[in-house]
Amino acid sequence: MFLAVDIGNTNITLGVYDRDRLTATWRLATVHDRMSDEYGITLLHLMEHRGVAAGEVSGAAIASVVPALTGVFRRVCADYLNLDALVIDPGVKTGVKVRYENPREVGADRIVDCAAVQVKYGGPACVVDFGTATTFDAISREGDYLGGAIAPGIGIAAEALFSRASRLYRVEIAPPQKAIGANTVNAMQSGIFFGYVGLVEGLVARFRRELGDDMKVIATGGLAEAVARETSVIQHVDPWLTLEGLKIVYEMNRK
Repeated sequence: MFLAVDIGNTNITLGVYDRDRLTATWRLATVHDRMSDEYGITLLHLMEHRGVAAGEVSGAAIASVVPALTGVFRRVCADYLNLDALVIDPGVKTGVKVRYENPREVGADRIVDCAAVQVKYGGPACVVDFGTATTFDAISREGDYLGGAIAPGIGIAAEALFSRASRLYRVEIAPPQKAIGANTVNAMQSGIFFGYVGLVEGLVARFRRELGDDMKVIATGGLAEAVARETSVIQHVDPWLTLEGLKIVYEMNRK
């Protein structure tokens, strides 16, 4: 079995593969000062609950955008699974040529997403990742990572609205029945949610003009399915794209 670990700024996503089948997934809150033993015990309990024995896991890979937790999860893998986890960094073979001006600025999650897209969909493609930030990644016809766009995540934008406007309050981030809200809750939901749908449609259209009309659009991350239901520009929803990319890169580095 193989363990994939995607450490983001808000959530840590973990998945266990039995050969090519994703058999278990979990999401944990990202807590920057949590110790390796705390995460290790949590991981063992989660695995036990899903019938996965620690001794069955023979490989692990980590993509992290939180440097403080990269070493923590390396220790988790070493101490609790007896594994030397592969950490995705610029020295790891990924099969992806990075055309960014400074390749070290590109997050590991974006590179493994690109690796997964190469295998599953092919280029040209745009990956829209709904995380702490909403990122748009451009992949060429040849599978090269070209760059992209980074926007505030929908949660960050909503939180700014709630905290800066004294007469507005927190609402559920969900699509209302109509764009024209007849009350404050629906009006805020329309502006937040449909505003982000418009952001996605606008940037995808600009990427398509640069990459070509045959560009594929793949969405991943927490709100991918909800946004995809409200627009026709997203062709594929792939919630575990990063985990699949981690598995692909891990297998590539075993050879």
